[in-house]
Amino acid sequence: MLSGFSAEILARVQFAFTVSFHIIFPAFSIGLASFLAVLNALWLRTGNPTYRALFDYWKKIFAVAFGMGVVSGIVMSYQFGTNWAVFSDRTGPVLGPLMAYEVLSAFFLEAGFLGIMLFGRERVGNGLHMFATAMVAFGTLMSATWILSVNSWMQTPAGYSINELGQFVPENWLEIVFNPSFPYRLLHMVLAAYLTTAFVVAGVGAWHLLKDRTDAAARKMFSMAMWMALLVTPLQIAAGDFHGINTLEHQPAKVMAMEGHYDSHPDGAPLILFGIPNPAEKRIDYAVEIPKLSSLILKHDLNAPLDGLDTIPDADEPPVPIVFFSFRVMVGIGFAMLAVGIWGGVQRYRKRLYDSTLLHRTAVLMGPAGFIAVLAGWITTEVGRQPFTVYGVMRTSESLSPIAAPAVAASLIAFIVVYFFVFGAGTFYIMRLMGKDVGAPKNLEDNGPTRTAGITPVQQVDRGNLAPGE
Repeated sequence: MLSGFSAEILARVQFAFTVSFHIIFPAFSIGLASFLAVLNALWLRTGNPTYRALFDYWKKIFAVAFGMGVVSGIVMSYQFGTNWAVFSDRTGPVLGPLMAYEVLSAFFLEAGFLGIMLFGRERVGNGLHMFATAMVAFGTLMSATWILSVNSWMQTPAGYSINELGQFVPENWLEIVFNPSFPYRLLHMVLAAYLTTAFVVAGVGAWHLLKDRTDAAARKMFSMAMWMALLVTPLQIAAGDFHGINTLEHQPAKVMAMEGHYDSHPDGAPLILFGIPNPAEKRIDYAVEIPKLSSLILKHDLNAPLDGLDTIPDADEPPVPIVFFSFRVMVGIGFAMLAVGIWGGVQRYRKRLYDSTLLHRTAVLMGPAGFIAVLAGWITTEVGRQPFTVYGVMRTSESLSPIAAPAVAASLIAFIVVYFFVFGAGTFYIMRLMGKDVGAPKNLEDNGPTRTAGITPVQQVDRGNLAPGE
């Protein structure tokens, strides 16, 4: 079935498959960890039992998503050695320490406090439990920081030199970590994670509101999610605009593919809303466009000239159709999120936030939208970098291990089968957890540890039944 593909194509497909499965779990757990920290803090501050009930409800979902993210990340990392050994050897002096920092300073932080957050409230007390919950949330953000630094360096390499063995060696770690695209990419991804979580929470809350509009927990989570959608979506759109301008400066071919600009436009470039890329003829067929708007967005000038792919050698062009469509999926979902956020704000103002059945049904349908947008964004980013692994310096064809295509095909098929069974079951379990009612919280009067770990509780004895002197 896969015999007609080269080892490079199969290795790229395998990495795309595994990273697509992996990215949806961190995108969810980053936002959910922060949501749990907010819920816990609100319960401690207000004493409202609904916040505690929501915390206990979502922490189970977080635990499953976190576990699946860890497992999928481990599998993905092995491919650096099996399929991309040349890339690992040449970039190892730069990327190896960054990956190690992620494990030592971020993943260990998450894993070290995760058990306390999930199971330790009755043992350590509310104060230390809150600290552990905050550390898990901080750890997820730190993990994203290091991983985005690695990816951003591959997009906009800086602070390195190349030794006699052809390896990238560090010259300035500050320039490596804080490379030109890193701040924009980090902000864009973290906001995407928050929005992804917000729309999942909104979808779950809306599902329960459709069953019972008086459900206090469903009302609370839906309200919080709608606030997030209303306030964060405009920030994400603005962050995406800054990120696009940065990408135009450092990766112009990627922006040309995103915009569908096969030809240069010396007097202002149109914004192509939709069309069908025709790589053979190097044009966009059936284009629906707005004159000069692309120049206004990218250079804030209607008449600003924009170069097209006609200025890029054919061998350096990214696959335009994939980048063109994935970018439009991401942007389209972003504006749909904005519309839902504004709609929720209007309904809140009209005091119909919990009564609008159409809004609730829309929120349920939009529940997975964040995952689709994240996947589309990563496809735009990674495919738009092609044909390079380290942009402009190291080609994908130069990064491959000396491995035969049948071996890659066999492992790819095995990954597909195992992933759909394992992660399909995990996703099904998460969906079942989301479908359950939040329920009432327990032990809300617990203000400290009931006992120290390892010490057996003292048995209660009825003193009235003891003889004198006993």
